[in-house]
Amino acid sequence: MSDSKIVAYGAIAANSAIALTKFIAAGITGSSAMLSEGIHSIVDTGNGALLLVGMKLSKRKATPEHPFGHGKELYFWSLMVAVLIFGLGGGISAYEGVLHMLHPEPLRDAAWNYIVLAAAALFEGGSFAVALRQFLGTKRDIPFWRSLKTSKDPMTYTVLAEDAAALGGLAVAAVGVYLSHRLDLPIIDGAASVVIGLLLAGVAVLLIRESRGLLIGEGVEPETAAAIRDLALRNPRVRATARPLSMYLGPDEILLTLDVEFERDSTADQIVAAVANIEHEIRLRYPKITRIYIEARSISGVTRPPNQPRPRDAH
Repeated sequence: MSDSKIVAYGAIAANSAIALTKFIAAGITGSSAMLSEGIHSIVDTGNGALLLVGMKLSKRKATPEHPFGHGKELYFWSLMVAVLIFGLGGGISAYEGVLHMLHPEPLRDAAWNYIVLAAAALFEGGSFAVALRQFLGTKRDIPFWRSLKTSKDPMTYTVLAEDAAALGGLAVAAVGVYLSHRLDLPIIDGAASVVIGLLLAGVAVLLIRESRGLLIGEGVEPETAAAIRDLALRNPRVRATARPLSMYLGPDEILLTLDVEFERDSTADQIVAAVANIEHEIRLRYPKITRIYIEARSISGVTRPPNQPRPRDAH
């Protein structure tokens, strides 16, 4: 079983158990914040299942209708997950909180809330630890926040975001329950539910933004594109290159096209050898670039300024 599947299955198991305990506690105590947390956990359980569906569909082989495969299925389903978090998780939680603020009811047996919140924090913390360990294992020497920003694997960053939001929601629910019970102000419990809804909506917006970029054809980072261009220019037969064009076809699959102008005295065999060498160097340095298309042509507007040393001469 792949590490990404382990992350998803761990999240589903944890959220299923948490949802059941939260709904039981909400029924016993009448807490709006606890009910919102239960809804949140149900949504997270369904989201884990949708991510598994997306992963399975993305592994289908290429067809004549989809010659580059189905890798973007995972991005589509991660978008659906983000929409569900926004609509069901954030929307219903905020709506329930507003109703409770308009018609506040005192909490009953508040101790149950604390027991359930503690158990939920334990389960959520375990799920978060599994997802974080998987993420840290792939980020290499890149700083954490930069690695998170540039990650293209929704299986990992979606679960991380969900679990982080869940832990934040649990903290808000705990504060809401405590203040509502301590101050005998049931309206605070409803306000906590609204805050949980806003928290979920904020996380969902970030996930929607990331999924949108990948679905409409996001490419590699500008720094990576520049490095690929320099790598091609180091070949002795290359005269100039255009800006590389790229697109993520899946978390571990990138399409790259590169227009290259070769030296005018290059023979066909030399050009073939140069293309093979460039492709080998790109794949060696960037294993996720699995499809490379290099076209030899005259590139208008792309010339090497007089007396500018080649990148290989600068060493």
